[in-house]
Amino acid sequence: MAKSSVRPPNCADDRWYPARPAVLRDDVSGYIERAPVLDLPGKIIGLVAPHAGYFFSGHVAGAAYRQVRGGDYDTVVLVGPDHRGITQGGLAYADFDAWRTPLGEVPVDRDLLAAIGRQVKLRAIERDDEHSLEVQLPFLQVALADFELAPIMMGDISPNTCRELGLAIAAAMRGRRALLVASTDLSHYYDDPTARQLDQKTLQYMLDFNPDSLVAALGRGAAQACGGGPVAAVITAARELGAAGAHLVKYATSGDAWEDRSQVVGYAALVLVKPEEVH
Repeated sequence: MAKSSVRPPNCADDRWYPARPAVLRDDVSGYIERAPVLDLPGKIIGLVAPHAGYFFSGHVAGAAYRQVRGGDYDTVVLVGPDHRGITQGGLAYADFDAWRTPLGEVPVDRDLLAAIGRQVKLRAIERDDEHSLEVQLPFLQVALADFELAPIMMGDISPNTCRELGLAIAAAMRGRRALLVASTDLSHYYDDPTARQLDQKTLQYMLDFNPDSLVAALGRGAAQACGGGPVAAVITAARELGAAGAHLVKYATSGDAWEDRSQVVGYAALVLVKPEEVH
């Protein structure tokens, strides 16, 4: 167990996202409110959202979270990449009872994490300075009234691990009102036209809704996404839970927010939808 039971908001530094609660809520609410609501063929059980600084990708993340605003979810299973090697090449979660942002605290669903951990090796870690999960929380706090969090970092994105984690998440989620979220950006530091071409190829693998093909494409460089493993795991879980497809909500690059288009990062918002049951 970590010395402190609450994970502090390491990224609330006015660079990743605002430190002042009122400013943060206004910014996130604006990103969400300015996005259109899609007419989707079923219930959303999963999202893919970017994790860059809000100045660059907040409008894309807001488009994803707009689709679940006010949704009836008790728990959010949030899966992101390990940019800093803190998982030591495995699967891990930060060992805290709650995560804090300037908007308040989100309790951790330890029961769900334990259920997932009975199926795959999921290590508890005490040090966590990974940003890919934290930057999603203010969006979740604004979009959803009340929820618990099951945060998972992936340092291993091998095909077997992506599949096993996805199956473990699905098994643990059955009977729960849970939302899946995969945290990822797309290509990094190409010129804008090249980035868009690469990202469209990557997005097509996600839209094809075949996690094995996505992981294989990532492995041979035909797709680029720092959170590609989390996306594959989340798609695997979503498919097991009845989702039939992914829908692209919004795509952009950092060049849409900043004048320098010589080295951009790609961002996308997707929703994973389960068809409504017909009685």
